[in-house]
Amino acid sequence: MKSLFSLLFITSTLMSTAQLKYPATKKTDFSEDYHGTRVEDPYRWLEDDNSEETKSWVRDENKVTFDYLSKIPYRDEIKKRLEMLWDYPKYSSPFQKAGYYYFFKQEGLQNQAVMYRQKGIDGEPEEFLNPNTLSKEGIAALAGFNFSKNGKYIAYSIAVAGSDWQEVYVMETSTKKLLSDKIQYVKFSNYSWDKEDGFYYSGYDKPDEKSKLSGQNQFHKVFYHKLGTEQSADSLVYEDKQHPLRYHFGGLSEDGRFLVLNVTEGTSGAEIWYLDKQSKSSKLQLLIPGFATEPDFVDNHGDFLLIKTNDNAPNYKVVLIDPKNPDKSKWKTIIPEKEEALQSVSTAGGYLFAQYLKDASTKVYQYTYDGKLVREITLPGIGSATGFGGEKEDKEFFYTFSSFSTPPSIYRYNIGDGQSSLFRKTKTNMNTDDFVTDQIFYKSKDGTRVPMFLTYKRGIDLSSGKNPVLLYGYGGFNVPITPAFSISNAFFIEQGGIFVVANLRGGSEYGEKWHKAGMLEKKQNVFDDFIAAAEFLIKKRFTNPDKLAIKGGSNGGLLVGAAMTQRPELFKVALPQVGVMDMLRFHKFTVGWGWTVEYGSSDSANHFPFLYKYSPYHNLRKGVHYPATLVTTADHDDRVVPAHSFKFAARLQEYHNGSNPVLIRIDTNAGHGAGKPTSKLIEEAADTWSFLMKNLDMPFNNDPSAVKSNDGKKPAQKKAF
Repeated sequence: MKSLFSLLFITSTLMSTAQLKYPATKKTDFSEDYHGTRVEDPYRWLEDDNSEETKSWVRDENKVTFDYLSKIPYRDEIKKRLEMLWDYPKYSSPFQKAGYYYFFKQEGLQNQAVMYRQKGIDGEPEEFLNPNTLSKEGIAALAGFNFSKNGKYIAYSIAVAGSDWQEVYVMETSTKKLLSDKIQYVKFSNYSWDKEDGFYYSGYDKPDEKSKLSGQNQFHKVFYHKLGTEQSADSLVYEDKQHPLRYHFGGLSEDGRFLVLNVTEGTSGAEIWYLDKQSKSSKLQLLIPGFATEPDFVDNHGDFLLIKTNDNAPNYKVVLIDPKNPDKSKWKTIIPEKEEALQSVSTAGGYLFAQYLKDASTKVYQYTYDGKLVREITLPGIGSATGFGGEKEDKEFFYTFSSFSTPPSIYRYNIGDGQSSLFRKTKTNMNTDDFVTDQIFYKSKDGTRVPMFLTYKRGIDLSSGKNPVLLYGYGGFNVPITPAFSISNAFFIEQGGIFVVANLRGGSEYGEKWHKAGMLEKKQNVFDDFIAAAEFLIKKRFTNPDKLAIKGGSNGGLLVGAAMTQRPELFKVALPQVGVMDMLRFHKFTVGWGWTVEYGSSDSANHFPFLYKYSPYHNLRKGVHYPATLVTTADHDDRVVPAHSFKFAARLQEYHNGSNPVLIRIDTNAGHGAGKPTSKLIEEAADTWSFLMKNLDMPFNNDPSAVKSNDGKKPAQKKAF
């Protein structure tokens, strides 16, 4: 016999679905010719984020969405549970500077983490930089920082409401006094100090205020700011008037001798220029021409430069280059290419630390600058480790390790003897000891072997065919998805769900070959990998289509949009977040031009056909029964402008034929995701999980410890299929 709560839940579900009515959205007869193909774009007007018509549409859509969410009986209970779970101290790894240990701490429900410092490892912590004091809503976030050579000053940037635009300030560290220096119109920048005198940074000319959040960004430049002067007096270090759509990043080697300039045409491919400040010349010289490879400056070794590169090494290697004779035939290999994919190389204590992925799990090796292997660093297990960096004088550093089922722990590493010791263990408000993570492998459509991680609560029946599953993926931009703990995902797991991550092509899990197999005309491989993961989970009876949800953000939002338009019957719930949904026009906004090296461009007659074939906005079909869909975006997202989600949601509501709700949630004073305050994270998580659980027919359990199988034993699991 069903409980009264269950009956109320079912009644409310039926009523809210039956009564759901979407706002009337204006359509125009606008169309555009692409290389002889006429493409309709009836919702083009939604691209104008400043128009009153668009703002009115946003208000109407949000009203329908939040009315729907407010009627979910356990939505408030889920939010309370999330607030309780979120409310624990979160620490970053400490780092040393000028006699202090600096670290970040978030008390629990603070909107932004606070930077602290202390004298010595056992010193008393003092608050150093608190972004929470800059905005009562918590929407001002620390976006980047760097200390001067001797630690006398810190340059730091602040981003407001999630925008990529930043303002830079300078503080004297001894007094915590804010100096008069202020730099505006900064976007995608590092801050590289020249001793204590000033620093290099990257930015744009002053943008038009009206189109600041959507207009195309052009002519990224490198400047030098001398401390104590106005921004107008900053020296222009580098600009390229012939190529407005390039990024430029400048920085000094640790010893200050070499100024190194990294130039990219987008998110893939680069060239490197340099200036030896000991030479008489003041002109930058080309070291590695672009843009066929992915070179990355590591450090100088005396007169020579250490470069991480994939030139004739798809899994990357480290080479030593004489800048006076940079011909490739003269390069010396310092760290040869391995079977595993090299992700990054950092420095500390006069050593190199090479970080690799082995089936998406971290492995780290310590080398001398001459390439002699010192040791492999012993990590606590299979998972993700970050850190492994410091200054040449350091004798130790700290790194963080976590996995899907293990909250972050901080370890102290002795550079001399290679010993790691536990420094700080995270104490959450839930028992994750019952969480289990399995890595298994499945075959994609073309036979490619793809790994996935499944994390679940010990004791559930994995072969029942009825488990609620959330499948997550990204698959792009050479970005790996590695095991990492999320308190939000942990909530879903404690409620009896299985959280699954598929390591799709397009990432860097297996080097540049893996990346290239999921980009440009091969992008469909990524969607095939994701769809094959869903089919595998169903075939092996982990779940069924009525219990399967998919989720992804940004490029992962594109992934979800493509998967649900190509195979709508395979999923019950779709959660595309801040997704790239219009593949014909993404490059027209802000920094979308930088993604053409990954996706291609509709301006190209060769690229247009494959973009048009999978573009989510253009592949919605009339009369199709789509999954229950909650599109999420934000009004200050100037990375993937909200017009993508607006247009996709409008057409989805027009074409959808079925009882599943298809809604859009538009956050205010928020951006692409970085720097989002805790309060907004919890609100969004509560809405997302409520929507997912309701539409997977997954009741909220106030006693998560009761979610287990009949025998309470962990089922036997194979590691590969």
